[in-house]
Amino acid sequence: MSTQQERKWAWIFESGLKGLCPKCGQGRMFQSWLKVSDRCEVCGLDYRFASPDDGPAFFSLTFVAFPLLFFIVWLQVAHGVSIPVLILIAVPLMGLGCVLPLRPIKGWLVASQYANRSLEAGTEKLWAEMHAREDQARRERDA
Repeated sequence: MSTQQERKWAWIFESGLKGLCPKCGQGRMFQSWLKVSDRCEVCGLDYRFASPDDGPAFFSLTFVAFPLLFFIVWLQVAHGVSIPVLILIAVPLMGLGCVLPLRPIKGWLVASQYANRSLEAGTEKLWAEMHAREDQARRERDA
């Protein structure tokens, strides 16, 4: 992997983890916990290109929930923990373990989409028309 590619991936992870604009690195990517901003307040990057959809939930379940589930099963089998104690351990562990990584994962996906200029195949015209209608409606509403 070239040095330029390594810097690109490092930037994607850094901006995603910190929730920074993938273009300028100064503006905030999120307006609330999981809601992506409409635009960067510093450089004006329009975040309408971003469509992480169910990606954050998928990655959170795949890389966090499954290992935690195996840990909880191991805990029960190896140490014979009672069911009420197991529930007291498992529910908060699984809940926090799956919810806390959602924002960094979503930031990583949005930054990755920007850096790689990703777009669903054959949808450029559709997205352009949809955004043109949204922009027109916003101008009419603001006028």
